[in-house]
Amino acid sequence: MRIKIEEAVVVEGKYDKIRLESLLDTIIIVTGGFSIFKDKEKMAMLRMLAEKKGLLVLTDSDSAGFVIRNYLTGSINPDRIKHAYIPDISGKERRKAAPSKEGKIGVEGMTTETLLDALKNAGVTVIGSCADSSDSDMLKAPPEKDALIAKSDFIDDGLIGRENSSLLRKALLRELRLPELMSTNALLKVINTAASKEEYIRIIEKIKNSEQE
Repeated sequence: MRIKIEEAVVVEGKYDKIRLESLLDTIIIVTGGFSIFKDKEKMAMLRMLAEKKGLLVLTDSDSAGFVIRNYLTGSINPDRIKHAYIPDISGKERRKAAPSKEGKIGVEGMTTETLLDALKNAGVTVIGSCADSSDSDMLKAPPEKDALIAKSDFIDDGLIGRENSSLLRKALLRELRLPELMSTNALLKVINTAASKEEYIRIIEKIKNSEQE
């Protein structure tokens, strides 16, 4: 049984939509790739859905996916948008003869576990219960945390402002199974949605220890 969520979901292509429809009971809108830039009617619909339900944006982890994601964030009230990110995984979808330009698997090729992780990290709103309670529980946002990660923590831990900061951030993104093209602000938001401060500290220590070996 599919999981019912409050937010409408925005994906890039029809195969992404088919993949998500197998997991979620909600409205799923296809941008049609870059054609969304000129589709005023669809943008008006997305703005309406954002105000009524909230939007969840789930694009591929390649540069094109981030261009679309950033366009939507700049065109729609960002307070009404949640972002779900899939990791950078090399390969191709089964239906394709060759990999994409950047060689990364898109939303349609992700496993159920990976997609559920991405949705949970985005803090989607689950409505009611579903027959498969394990999946439903996976999507429930974690409880409010007293201790949040701040940008000052990133600075203290060397993720910002140092010569090797970019390498440290990439290592952190890999540990969290997030795409390397994510901005620092987006990374901070995901960590504060999906992880505790203790988990963050543990991962940072792991990364720094591996550098010293």
